[in-house]
Order: sequence, then C-alpha cells, then structure tokens
Amino acid sequence: MKFADVVVTEAGFGADLGAEKFLDIKCRFAGIHPDAVVIVATVRALKMHGGMAKQELTKKDMQALEAGLDNLTKHIENIHKFGLPTVVAINEFPTDTREELDFVAEKCKELGAEVALSEVWEKGGAGGIALANKVLAATEQPSDFKFIYETDAAIVDKINTVAREIYGADGVDFTASAKKQLREIEKLGFDRMPICIAKTQYSLSDDASKLGRPKNFRITVKEITVSAGAGFIVVLTGNILTMPGLPKHPAAEKMDIAKDGKITGLF
Repeated sequence: MKFADVVVTEAGFGADLGAEKFLDIKCRFAGIHPDAVVIVATVRALKMHGGMAKQELTKKDMQALEAGLDNLTKHIENIHKFGLPTVVAINEFPTDTREELDFVAEKCKELGAEVALSEVWEKGGAGGIALANKVLAATEQPSDFKFIYETDAAIVDKINTVAREIYGADGVDFTASAKKQLREIEKLGFDRMPICIAKTQYSLSDDASKLGRPKNFRITVKEITVSAGAGFIVVLTGNILTMPGLPKHPAAEKMDIAKDGKITGLF
C-alpha cells in the first residue's frame, strides 16, 4: 500500500463470508478500509440461484435470472451497510445473451451500484479496462465505512447481528455444547474479540440447499472456539467442516498423460 497508487485484494468469497470477515476482522486489526468494493457476478450463477438446473445454465431464461437477482441484491445491500461504494463486475461467458447482460446491469444500477462488463476471458487486459475505470471512479466517491458490530458487545449479540444483518436470518439457535463453550469463553475473558463465522458458501443461510435469498430461516451454531493467537472467536454453523475447501471432483480426474508424453486436461 505504500508503494502503489491502487492496491487490489481478493477478500474472499461472497459479501456474507469473505467480505464480512475482511471488513469486520482484518480492517479492524489493521486500521484500514477499502475505498471501494467489487462484487463479481455471472449470469450463470444468478440463473442457478433462480432455480435453474446446472446443466441448463447455458440456456436463456429471463425468469430464472430475475429470481436469482435477489441473491446479488443482498450482497450489494451488505456492502452498502459497511458504507462503501460498490461496483458489480459481470464476468461474461460466451453463452450469455445481450438481453441477459443488459438486464443484470440495469438492476444493479437501480440498487445504487456501478456495473461493468468483464471481458478479460475473451480479450485479455483490454477486456478489463471498462471495469478498471469504474473501480477507479468508485474509489473517488465519498464513503462512510463502519463495522457491523462492536467488539465489546456480547458474543451472542455479535453473532446475532451478523446473522440478521448480513445473512438475513430471523435469529440464531445454539446447541447445548455451543452454550457450554460460550460460558467458558466468557469466563476466561475472551469474549470481547471479533467473531469469525464459518458457514456454507453455497447459501446465505447455513443450509447449502437454500439458494437465492432465503427467507424465514434461523442459523444454528454448533461449536464456538477461541483462536487466541489470531485474536478472534471461531463460530461453526450448520454442517460446516474445518478443512481446506476442495472441489467435489478434483481437476486431477480429468488429467491424463498419453503414451507419447502429451499431457491433457490441465485447462
């Protein structure tokens, strides 16, 4: 940050996960905050959140696209709650139609977010110039950065705040073991730290099957631990596992070496 005019970082996946942790934890510890936030979206993902089957995503379906926009809307709202200018980067796929792309762009503008088409897959660096210009312009806009919660709040209150404000949940339920761990953490005096909530990346809720923008749901906290060295409290929700995020089907499954030594399936 000392040696460049603009520093770009990938905060993580989603405004409910990576962005929330980056803004509420990392920025708090470092005493920094972004001048603008970029949300990357695709027409395909929005149609999936609108109920379209994965194998059908290459087909045009304006109804599914409109329904799926509820998910993107929530992510934009979340960033605005932190008081930051937002740019939506629509990552274009060859199967996207002009009608679909224009529809998403118009809806983003209605939500108060700048929008730009990212065509770097097809055009290389030239395909990202429009997006870069929008991001630079967004960094010049006034911002009113604020955290979603204060660290001196009770652990339960911090979890409830993130669940309600960021996920859109009605509330939080704690398992018996989580309640016991909560009491122990409070007794040890580690309760005044930021919280790092682990949940599925497939849904705004803690249920991976609930796509789009779920309504009328609650978050279940099953475990609470302290990462004292890191300086935050880890909260596990739903069926989340604390292991590296790996795909269901590793890329290696499609890789092969022919008898002549030619390697296939790397890309």
